[in-house]
Amino acid sequence: MWRDMWRPTAPQFLKLIAGLWIFGTGEGLLVHSALGNSPWVVLSEGVSEHTPLAVGAATVVISFFVLLCWIPLRQLPGLGTVANAIVIGIAIDVMLPIYPDTGFVGDVAWVFVGIGLVAVGSGLYLTTRLGPGPRDGLMTGLHRRTGRSLRLVRTGIEASALTAGFLLGGTVGFGTLAFALLIGPGVQAAVGIVDRGDERPL
Repeated sequence: MWRDMWRPTAPQFLKLIAGLWIFGTGEGLLVHSALGNSPWVVLSEGVSEHTPLAVGAATVVISFFVLLCWIPLRQLPGLGTVANAIVIGIAIDVMLPIYPDTGFVGDVAWVFVGIGLVAVGSGLYLTTRLGPGPRDGLMTGLHRRTGRSLRLVRTGIEASALTAGFLLGGTVGFGTLAFALLIGPGVQAAVGIVDRGDERPL
């Protein structure tokens, strides 16, 4: 099964890249709104405030750092894992300069559009079954090694990234809260639509 995660069909590969690019586009919209980022992009923005890295480049660096944490957890990456670590960050940096300035009302709209795009992108890349993203793998690895619930482990990881990012100067606000409340239901809905009744486990 692990080998299959490195041998995608052409439709699988295109679906993966499209999903990750849409995901990064949504994250970029949250950054552009300046009303609050998702927890990990709060950290990326915080890192970018103290280094020469742009937000997307910081996202890539952090993703590969997280992948290093997989080694003691004995997690195995797939093509989707590596693509996730690279493509989302590139999409953020490529798309950010394109977004127009629309004022406060427009920024609020960008928050919801951004969350929607992250959900759709997640639905696309998750259903390729080419390996979990770096942060998802860290969650499942820690869950397996510690015996703690997935909910508790994920909450701890997200809270740590958010706190560190906030202390470094990343933007926390309305968008962060909206993301926390809406992304779970959004991803669930997107996976259900994209998967079209496929019974294979994610």
